[in-house]
Amino acid sequence: MERTMELFKESGALLEGHFLLSSGMHSNRYVQCAKLIMHPKKCEEVAKIIADKLKDQSFDLVVGPAMGGIIIAYEVARALGLPAIFTERVDGEMTLRRGFTVEPGMKVLIVEDVVTTAKSSMESARVIEKLGAEVCALASIVDRTAGKTIPLPLFSAIKLDIETYTFEDCPLCAQKIQLVKPGSRTQKPPL
Repeated sequence: MERTMELFKESGALLEGHFLLSSGMHSNRYVQCAKLIMHPKKCEEVAKIIADKLKDQSFDLVVGPAMGGIIIAYEVARALGLPAIFTERVDGEMTLRRGFTVEPGMKVLIVEDVVTTAKSSMESARVIEKLGAEVCALASIVDRTAGKTIPLPLFSAIKLDIETYTFEDCPLCAQKIQLVKPGSRTQKPPL
């Protein structure tokens, strides 16, 4: 866990400020796993940390929900010596496309960058289970479930308890600190 935090700090992936999360909640910290994943050696290292936690488990396939799960799922699969595929949303619904196949009876691991509510993971699990495979566990770089019960075992490189607030109860809003939707700002090239 300490090494994962070092990797986050080295890559600038742990942000502080006032953030609007995809859930609609506000937070003073945000984990931008893409900042870590963009460094292949760091991504490989954190994937090996996750894979080590799974060494007593048995899987046939790794699935990553797009977008955040694609790269880390591939790296975890590589560390485990397994194939990796991904699910993606089409018209708001999670699907399996691009010629990927799942065989009935396969044991599947779903890997994401961050698990907060496990919504994307469970949507992917439903797609996989409809094809007759068994989703055995979830894995992620970051566990942000904050003790919430999720329906499958979760193996993570690091657990972070980051406070969240509703708009009405947000102390950062009360202080009039600018709200930022992570990923919504684009870097403009110099003229």
